[in-house]
Amino acid sequence: MKSVVLLSGGLDSAVCLGYAVRDGQVVLALTFDYGQLAARREIEAAAALAAHYGVIHQVVALPFLAAITTTGLVTGEDIPEPEVARLDDQEEATARAARVWVPNRNGIFLNIAAAFAEHLGAAAVVAGFNREEAAAFPDNSAAFVAAATEALRYSTRGRVRVVSYTQQLTKVEIVELGRRLGVPLELVWSCYRGGETMCGRCESCQRFLRAVAAVKV
Repeated sequence: MKSVVLLSGGLDSAVCLGYAVRDGQVVLALTFDYGQLAARREIEAAAALAAHYGVIHQVVALPFLAAITTTGLVTGEDIPEPEVARLDDQEEATARAARVWVPNRNGIFLNIAAAFAEHLGAAAVVAGFNREEAAAFPDNSAAFVAAATEALRYSTRGRVRVVSYTQQLTKVEIVELGRRLGVPLELVWSCYRGGETMCGRCESCQRFLRAVAAVKV
């Protein structure tokens, strides 16, 4: 199967890239720059992962997204730094999600990727969603993937579909899958911030570090 992979450089997208390469031919990896704090580091991580697998990598700039959002991912303000013990508290997770929400981000990403996929003759857009964050982010959910695929039946002649190899997995299970696939997790950038090293405090870091620590090498 030919596919276009949404590659943020984070854990989920990195493992999905590794799986997609094993599953078929990845014709393009796309990274989006919408003015997020971590844009530079995400692009560097994605480029390194794409190079590792010999996949063409392209960055798409979406400056309008930064202009229409007050998310902490862009402004750097009020970035969630939960205690590890509180990561899975549903009420708190939903409240934290609102602080880093970007209007229709994943919907926009999928539709742009689908246009590339149709142009390149690819049957699928691969996205790194997961069960853990789907509880707070509806645009990570299986229902969203199904709805997006249904919409693409009408908006693409080739009937491009959305695939997420990590959709039903927790972060721990994604790390386990990544290690089985030989994905170079040392190249991953899973931080809301864009410093020289991952901050280790934001929610993205906390989920990543917890998962890595739980999986024995």
